[in-house]
Amino acid sequence: MDISFENTEQAFAYKTDKELKQSRFLFNTMGYPLFVPIGTRVTPFLMKTGLPIHGIVRKTIFKQFVGGETLEETTPVVETLAKYNVQVILDYGVEGKQDEADFDHATESFIKTIEYAGTQKNIPFISVKVTGIARFDLLQKLNEAPRLRSGIHDNESEMNEWNRVVDRMYAICATAADKNIGVLIDAEETWIQDPIDRLTMEMMEIFNKEKAVVYNTIQLYRHDRLKFLQISHQIAKAQNFILGMKLVRGAYMEKERARAQQMGYESPIQVNKENTDRDFDAAVRYCIQHMHEISTIIASHNEASNLLAAELLNARSDSPAHVHVHFSQLYGMGDHITFNLAKAGFNVSKYVPFGPIRDVIPYLMRRAQENSSVSGQTNRELSLIKKELKRRKLAGTIKA
Repeated sequence: MDISFENTEQAFAYKTDKELKQSRFLFNTMGYPLFVPIGTRVTPFLMKTGLPIHGIVRKTIFKQFVGGETLEETTPVVETLAKYNVQVILDYGVEGKQDEADFDHATESFIKTIEYAGTQKNIPFISVKVTGIARFDLLQKLNEAPRLRSGIHDNESEMNEWNRVVDRMYAICATAADKNIGVLIDAEETWIQDPIDRLTMEMMEIFNKEKAVVYNTIQLYRHDRLKFLQISHQIAKAQNFILGMKLVRGAYMEKERARAQQMGYESPIQVNKENTDRDFDAAVRYCIQHMHEISTIIASHNEASNLLAAELLNARSDSPAHVHVHFSQLYGMGDHITFNLAKAGFNVSKYVPFGPIRDVIPYLMRRAQENSSVSGQTNRELSLIKKELKRRKLAGTIKA
């Protein structure tokens, strides 16, 4: 394969000199040891106080990682990425709401996003968080009683509440099936994940008979998820539907370990990064080995895992653009992977969240924490940006 993740000219062709310098400043700032720990605690509080930091957030971390506050604001991002054969996964960045009216509004917004995506050739997927349409405490209660398959609770109001969640998800998936858009159900904390998994599998059984519409997400930094993938595949074969799976390493590691230690149970997180990498790559092998039965989104910023997936796909398919294998990286990160894979002809997308700044703050804080907690992530992004700025300077296209 002729793929190099060192090709910064290809990776950053879509960014102007000014945008690249702004990214350099942001990743440089995020590299300071105390910036992320302090910033992730203080920023959400300051946003709630009404202090004038909205503009600062919008011009820095929001601009780097988010497509805009509205669907309309994402259009320039979508159009720019399309020029480089990079597709888009749209994510209405709402989560952690508690009110039924908010859940209904979020459902309407997800459906509106699907309808918009259906008019765009470059948006094959949208992303949905179940905590955007369901109360966290309800999901936790369901998680603690996973074997009560019928009549999950004695409390009728909670039964009705869960039925409304199912109805919301059904409406979202039905619209997606009609518009030929995939729905990626995000993974969340382990203590609410079981009902999310069950709901997602139920939707797959309904909507994935002829094509993959609904996708679950597995976080391979959990030591039980590789087995879960295999069991999900067995269920899909038995029930005769296409399994949709998005593979990620994970986004809640520090929170998960802290809760397990505090509450005295075994941590669900792998003991080290090597085990996470091992299971992620094993999941990639498994999905591509069964790619006629499993439709897979390989959502990773790990260069070795992406190269492995590309090599496996090349060995098993006549075309790098197989309908059941899709690569994805977050908007604002991993450009050296995204754009070089796209140049080589693979199906690849950027995960582009949008929404009011106050609603996407939890997402932005996770991105900041991820860049600081993943070994070398910020330094890698920063070094590639600096390399491209140096290349442009030597080429005489900028004065830097």
